[in-house]
Amino acid sequence: MLNRLKRWPIALRMSVSALILLMLLLPLAAGMLAWNFRQTMEASFNNQLASLLDAVVSSVHYSAEDDALALRRELVDPRFSRVFSGWYWQATAGAERVLTSRSLWDQRLDVPDTRELNFQRIDGPRGQRLIVASRQVLLTAIRQPVTISLAAEAEGLEADIRRFQTLLFVSLVALGVLLSVLVWLQVVWGLAPLRKIERSLKAVEAGDRATLETSLPEELASLARTINLVMERDQALIERGRTAAGNLAHSLKTPVTVLTTLSERLPESQKQEFSVELQRINEAVRHHLARASAAGPIALGGGIVLESALAPVLDALRTLAKRRNITLESSVDPALRVRVEQQDIEEIVGNLLENALKWAKSRVVLRVAGQPDGVCITVEDDGPGMSEEDAELALSRGSRLDETRSGSGLGLAIVQDLAGLYGGTLSLTHSAAGGLKAEVLIPSA
Repeated sequence: MLNRLKRWPIALRMSVSALILLMLLLPLAAGMLAWNFRQTMEASFNNQLASLLDAVVSSVHYSAEDDALALRRELVDPRFSRVFSGWYWQATAGAERVLTSRSLWDQRLDVPDTRELNFQRIDGPRGQRLIVASRQVLLTAIRQPVTISLAAEAEGLEADIRRFQTLLFVSLVALGVLLSVLVWLQVVWGLAPLRKIERSLKAVEAGDRATLETSLPEELASLARTINLVMERDQALIERGRTAAGNLAHSLKTPVTVLTTLSERLPESQKQEFSVELQRINEAVRHHLARASAAGPIALGGGIVLESALAPVLDALRTLAKRRNITLESSVDPALRVRVEQQDIEEIVGNLLENALKWAKSRVVLRVAGQPDGVCITVEDDGPGMSEEDAELALSRGSRLDETRSGSGLGLAIVQDLAGLYGGTLSLTHSAAGGLKAEVLIPSA
């Protein structure tokens, strides 16, 4: 799971982290706002009840004539006059002295005695929830504490709170959607330079550009300039090494050729020994120079067209095949491209065909075809073929299966080494024509 998260794209990481942050903060903000609004609304409602309760307290007095509680003046609020309106007041001095608003009718509020101003929720006459404000006062005329209460239905308050919570929920959802869109736009805009670098890299890889785009934000422009410098330096080093290897090859050819010529003048007994040793030197030089001058995988560029790259090799080897009375057939897809240096693909195909022409009786076939995972180069001949042991021996450096045949014995080993530079493989099997079938697979990536 952690490895999968590490491979997430940057845009996805930023979007997911922003979304998680919104999912954490918006509900928290919604809860705090809803709680503060409820506290404010309840405080305001309680203050309204307390004001009305003070009005009732100032109006209640003891009537000595009736030995009962009475009002000096009626409250002007009509809600206390409408029966079961949800707004009630009550004054009690013991069980025998009770005074209530008309809205209570014959019902009573079950309010506990308390000296200080107190707010609580109780059930009303019709089962509705009421918020009650109550306090005790002392009337000097009867020297008995009187509990005065004023109640109001809580449904109106709760309805206002629910409306606010609904509006808050809708608003925060809309805000969350808006913020998500803005975060996405920010991610797209912020990562646009990276996508520009990606397109630039693909253009360089395809051979449409030589260097990376540098018209970028300063941080990325500096990185692009550094990469361009590294690519230019590496290309210069590669070209220098290949040039040096080529020069070394030419400088060694002349001394070896001179020594070979001089060995021809030696007595027959010594001539054979010199020829063998000179041949070994020639083989070693050829092998190591082929490896040193090989360019290796093309990191950047669109590759080469195989048909045109192999044309010079095929023309030269067809001439050699005619001299030996061998038919050389070739089939190369004209649209096939491969990301391999031309000199390397010439070395691979040239060595395969030279080996096939050396052993073939009358016919050699070259097929180059594209595959889903790369390019397959197949060379078949109608020669004697070889066993599995011989195939392993043939891929060893300098091994020769037949000392009577001319050649260095390094052809297949060089092909194997060059194919390995590109992540490819060389396989030797039996051909349908009875000889050897050599297959080189060069992967596309």
